[in-house]
Amino acid sequence: MSSYKLKVLLCGAAAVGKTSLVQRFIKNRFATNYKLTVGVDILTKDVNYDGDEIATLSIWDIGGQQRFEFIRSTFYKGAAGVLLVFDLSRAQTYAEIRKWLAEIRQFAGEHIPFVLAGNKVDLIEDVGEVIDREEAKRFAEAENSIYIETSAKTGVHVEEAFGELTRRIIKSRSGQ
Repeated sequence: MSSYKLKVLLCGAAAVGKTSLVQRFIKNRFATNYKLTVGVDILTKDVNYDGDEIATLSIWDIGGQQRFEFIRSTFYKGAAGVLLVFDLSRAQTYAEIRKWLAEIRQFAGEHIPFVLAGNKVDLIEDVGEVIDREEAKRFAEAENSIYIETSAKTGVHVEEAFGELTRRIIKSRSGQ
């Protein structure tokens, strides 16, 4: 049985729900009061993949604020994979995805595995569709990834997003 310790980054524009996703994933809770992530928060969780195999994820929740851009590059070092998050209720956050991916690849490596997460799927009912979700799916596939819609509020697909990312990292490491 092999055990992995993996550094995983959460990246994306400010207020897309990165911290809420981590809180939901690790503590299975959702807080309605929003607290800005200054710099980085690091949390750890064991993830089952491939049956009984376990990987320990060190999840780096990176502040998306523009003003943290200059320190962000230092956090990318040694990252094994990225959960790249945008907010399904704010089109601008999806428009910035390419910029984020370029930054990630610049500092963490061209072939770093990532999963594209459209968060706040629970809000689509209220705000309507503000981005082309099929386009998001096509974009992810074109970049050798997968697109998953999540909700930190309801918990939908949060485990799956982190699980899928873990599987992709391990697959890339074993050269499959």
